[in-house]
Amino acid sequence: MDRTRLIAVARGDAEPDTVICGARVFCAFTREWLDGDVGIADGLIAGVGAYEGGRRIDATGRYLVPGFMDAHMHVESAKLTVAEFARLVLAHGTTAIVCDPHEIANVLGTDGVHWLLDACEGVPLDVFVMAPSCVPASPFETARRPFSLGDMESILRRRRTLGVAEMMNFPAVIAGDPEALAKRALAERADGHAPGVRGKSLDAYLSAGISTDHEAFTLEEALEKRRKGCFVLIREASNARNLRDLLPLVAQYGPDFTAFCTDDREPDSLLREGHMNGMARVAVEEGIAPEDAILLASTNVARCHGLRDRGAIAPGYRADLVLLPDLVSFAPEAVFKDGVEVVRDGVVAPFASPEVPLWVRQSVRIAPLGRSQLRIASTGRRVRVIGIVPEQLITRALEMEPTVADGAVVADPARDIAKIAVVERHHATGQIGLGLVQGFGLTRGAFATTVAHDAHNIVCVGVADEDMALCVRRLGEIGGGIVAIADRQVLAELPLPVAGLMSDRPVEEVVAALDELVATLTTMGVTVSAPFMTLSFLALSVIPALKITDQGLVDVERFQIVPIEV
Repeated sequence: MDRTRLIAVARGDAEPDTVICGARVFCAFTREWLDGDVGIADGLIAGVGAYEGGRRIDATGRYLVPGFMDAHMHVESAKLTVAEFARLVLAHGTTAIVCDPHEIANVLGTDGVHWLLDACEGVPLDVFVMAPSCVPASPFETARRPFSLGDMESILRRRRTLGVAEMMNFPAVIAGDPEALAKRALAERADGHAPGVRGKSLDAYLSAGISTDHEAFTLEEALEKRRKGCFVLIREASNARNLRDLLPLVAQYGPDFTAFCTDDREPDSLLREGHMNGMARVAVEEGIAPEDAILLASTNVARCHGLRDRGAIAPGYRADLVLLPDLVSFAPEAVFKDGVEVVRDGVVAPFASPEVPLWVRQSVRIAPLGRSQLRIASTGRRVRVIGIVPEQLITRALEMEPTVADGAVVADPARDIAKIAVVERHHATGQIGLGLVQGFGLTRGAFATTVAHDAHNIVCVGVADEDMALCVRRLGEIGGGIVAIADRQVLAELPLPVAGLMSDRPVEEVVAALDELVATLTTMGVTVSAPFMTLSFLALSVIPALKITDQGLVDVERFQIVPIEV
């Protein structure tokens, strides 16, 4: 970029394009509020001072802060196209995200990732990418096809790719597995994923050159990781609510080496709670200084990922800015992207949405399925049961006496035990993993989704085998999504035809359908919060303790497939 004109504006020898006048300007380097006008030219900041000419924007009495950034997330988890996601989060002040597109990678391979990256062009949200490193997440999940080193290299060649995405196969990294280390070595930067990893195992993991972690869910774990030089990404996802538990890390030790991320957040919580601005609001409610909250939501994200041209209001930095009426609600009055006002009073300036090609919509391939294939034979021995931990991604590995009928293990709503099945949906192999789960509260029917981290096979939970089979077949008919069925009737559904992960509808319609589904599940006895996100993560085989995939039950701590019966 030719900065000749910017330099002239900074000297005072040329007029800026825009001047934001009268705001209290946040200085990220000293945590001060400065008085002065902000001059903008060619999408960059010329400085803070006095400027003549240009478009004048009166910001008297308001606070001007850097654009908010999400340090780690999966845009597909919002169940929206990139364009619709951008419309949603721009209104909350987010101007950049760092995402790992491994959800669509599991479904459509490198073609899907490159399509998603192409769809980001022309969207007024900077989408930075980390190259997926674990597709599938482990050998115990069946994806469309495994990612190779060559696949990763092709993504690393793309503009705005920052490094290697979360190294979820932490046992392989810790063991020094050559394939895992070869993936790590593809780029200078690599994100981590090390739930519960402590002590010498953590030392080994970080010694591989991994610099971040977003999986800490206790203060003690987060503090140990930060003490060892790891950048702790404080997560507030829809069903992994770690923010309040980890904020003492900031209160006691300051904001350094910490940043905010959402990881996986449903569209209803994005719409109602906000994005990074919502995390800043909660942080201030919990006693964190507004200045520190702003650092965690912007400056520290940029520092974490080596993005040296953003995250501050200073000469030469990108003019991604948020104008706030107060430092309590963090509700933006205006948002500027590259110096252009893209949001005013919650209204986002229009921009084009790319079309979704047919091949991206044809991703659900399932073999014929009947209730007999969901039968769990019993010898009378005790059985393993996945125990849900509310608002967390971890589960408990339980052992219980089975409820048996006609020689088969069956659901037992009286003990809050439901059956769970994961059905392979990429190659129509008919492969099914069967198990039991406790904690949903389900008393009748079944519900299912094609959003099942990370391989995104169909995951279904139910107390009636026929309803479970109908759920799976219905998802095949609608091209993916979420469905609830009871007494052989479809009660509510949300089609997600874009790779079986995302809707092509506006966020308001998606949230309305989700609301209907949640209300329907309540009538079916479900009590767990974020039921669909909770269900989807029961299929992720790299977060302890007991999970399930199309290959069967996975003991994550032993890192092996285990039988249902003990």
